[in-house]
Amino acid sequence: MTADAGSTGFAHDVYDAVIVGGGHNGLVAAAYLARAGRSVLVLERLGHTGGAAVSTRPFAGVDARLSRYSYLVSLLPGKIVRDLGLRFRVRRRTVSSYTPFERDGRPGGLLVGGGEARTRESFARLTGSDREYEAWRAFYATTGRLAERVFPTLTEPLPTRAELRARIDDEQAWRMLFEEPLGRAVEERFADDLVRGVVLTDALIGTFADAHDLSLAQNRCFLYHVIGGGTGDWDVPVGGMGALTDALADAARAGGAEIATGHEVLRIHTDGTAPAEVTFRTAHGEGTVVGRAVLVNASPKALADLLGEAPDPVLRAPEGAQFKVNMLLRRLPRLRDTSVDPREAFSGTFHVAEGYEQLRRAHAEAAAGELPSAPPSEIYCHSLTDPTILGPDLTEQGCQTLTLFGLHTPARLFEKDNRQAREVLLTATLAQLDAHLAEPLTDCLAFDADGRPCIEAKTPLDLEQELRLPGGHIFHRDLSWPYGERGRWGVETDRPNVLLCGAGAARGGGVSGIPGHNAAMALLDR
Repeated sequence: MTADAGSTGFAHDVYDAVIVGGGHNGLVAAAYLARAGRSVLVLERLGHTGGAAVSTRPFAGVDARLSRYSYLVSLLPGKIVRDLGLRFRVRRRTVSSYTPFERDGRPGGLLVGGGEARTRESFARLTGSDREYEAWRAFYATTGRLAERVFPTLTEPLPTRAELRARIDDEQAWRMLFEEPLGRAVEERFADDLVRGVVLTDALIGTFADAHDLSLAQNRCFLYHVIGGGTGDWDVPVGGMGALTDALADAARAGGAEIATGHEVLRIHTDGTAPAEVTFRTAHGEGTVVGRAVLVNASPKALADLLGEAPDPVLRAPEGAQFKVNMLLRRLPRLRDTSVDPREAFSGTFHVAEGYEQLRRAHAEAAAGELPSAPPSEIYCHSLTDPTILGPDLTEQGCQTLTLFGLHTPARLFEKDNRQAREVLLTATLAQLDAHLAEPLTDCLAFDADGRPCIEAKTPLDLEQELRLPGGHIFHRDLSWPYGERGRWGVETDRPNVLLCGAGAARGGGVSGIPGHNAAMALLDR
């Protein structure tokens, strides 16, 4: 059953579980609990489910369904897809990455993918020997073994630090990723600045940190980027990211869960033992529903606000640090490096201004309160791997999408004038890309029905306003280690009948469904 935005009448007076927020984690929890026979109500503020994991048509009159916010899949366990019978698929990208460069006045590019021989040759052209490629292979063999051991634990009861260390059973890998700043390992193992930068980028997605940050925030980010699926592969969701959340909503409804959109939760009142009163607001006024348990698919900060409590002082105020740009092109741009087809270069992750020194400089500039002078970013073309997101006319015309993710752009840089800073950053970011193109990217942009170029940019402040991400932080807060000493599943709060099932839970972050799964398991364990 689905309640529409105007409805305040539900099937039950008291629910086994009321879920606050209809993002992908909330829907995972709803599907598991409903399939287990529990009465479940999902309350979603927006007029649709999905949260940041949606497919939308952002350009007027243009039949292109883009993964507007979240866009690639790595951390979603196959177990969740199988358990819930989801009709959802991903496709593997044939190229991992392409990083353009210019040396001695000549353009080139480091291509990772297309087979071992081709990757080895690309490294040799860049560095003059096989040394860097062999170091690359050894480094990622280590992270691959770690991924095989860590990823299965994410849907199991939360291990302690000692238990996870024993399970990894590799003291060198443990020290490299769990104890020392990642920059040390990168500098010890790799000599080339460009190679070092390509490795480091996985530590900086949505995370504002230097390679040698003593907080190890960069290590935690890197860890989650290399363990997905037990392989570290980042795959393309067929039909766009909304295909996943649509499938999850279908699974939840099929199990008997109710989903009420247009219902903004305002307060949760409970002493932790008695059923909780959940107050919500719709276009028709306020209402209250009762749940024996409440699962909150929102940030820890939002949870504290709903409970009328001060946020945990241990957690600093979240601050997003990414710049998201969506584009539709009439055709892919030509590259200055003529040795690679643009269709190949853009099908993987296309790194721009992400050399090791460039990343260090961009971080230092942003930390000093300035927009990076050479903004680092990475780009990929969804439609090359999955053309189903484009309408037939666009496909016939040869149109392609581009998704750009910018690094080292913390929310503080946009507070004075978000609109102006957004435009300045977009111009500078595209200029860095244009330096490696044989033609300006803007010459390749498609136009919408009103004659405007098909390009949109989102700063952390935009994401906070549109999606209620605290500080625009895509993980709700800095990522946590996949271990803990408190709580069986990493979703528990100080109130036994209130669980956190959003990205800010232990082992949260990314499009994974893991916090939703774990919150459902915590409730079903009782």
